[in-house]
Amino acid sequence: MRETFSKKLLDIASANSKVLLLSGDHGYGLFNSLRQEKPSQFINMGVAEQNMVGVAAGLSRVGFRPIVYGLSAFIPIRVLEQIKLDVCHDNLPVIFIGDGAGFVYSHLGTSHQSTEDIAVTRAIPNLIILSPGDRFELERCMNLAYDSSLPVYLRLGKADRGDVHSKRLSFDLGDLITLKNSERERKVSIIATGSMLEMGMKLCKIFPSLGLVSVPSLKPINKNQVSELCKSNDCLITLEEHSVFGGLGSIFCEIASSFSNIEI
Repeated sequence: MRETFSKKLLDIASANSKVLLLSGDHGYGLFNSLRQEKPSQFINMGVAEQNMVGVAAGLSRVGFRPIVYGLSAFIPIRVLEQIKLDVCHDNLPVIFIGDGAGFVYSHLGTSHQSTEDIAVTRAIPNLIILSPGDRFELERCMNLAYDSSLPVYLRLGKADRGDVHSKRLSFDLGDLITLKNSERERKVSIIATGSMLEMGMKLCKIFPSLGLVSVPSLKPINKNQVSELCKSNDCLITLEEHSVFGGLGSIFCEIASSFSNIEI
């Protein structure tokens, strides 16, 4: 998935010279192609993530399309105030890439783990949140982020879990993707996002009667689709590499609780 991100980034930068990648002094191997082919569109901002977001906001105001890259423990966690005030307050077209969301940097300790990024970014007005589960979802999410011309947080898991889909996708912002319907009288479906989508697919192979739905767009999210899933299933199980507070499970509970005929 990271390889797809690198290639898609180069494609976008090649098509628009106003696209700039800002990095907080890491990700060099990931951006070798961009640095070699478009060196003027890569800026190493050093270990100064808060300043980097401020610079991105300024660049966006004069016509550039900044993409801000960092580990998700730093982008967005360390720079929440700057994202909120410098970018989202004025709805500026800045894309934030948070790499290594969840526990994937577990050996580096709490300072590098990011299990609250969905919860805190959901509360920031005007900020779109995307969480692709494989390279096909990532490619579509990158297109949606760029085409939206709005503030976007796109979270990535560092480890490549392999493909879940088999072809390019055309979903829109907010859409859920049904990969498999439940095949039992008492219907149970797994709702997964990000790196946990592949785990959901594994569970469906062990328990073939399970349904499986992917959620690549966490904010916005199609409330009608969520409502229909709640109504058509006896039980929903959410999978996410995130705290139980404020993430995918919370999103579904919040929406379900607004419908009086759905039991939580």
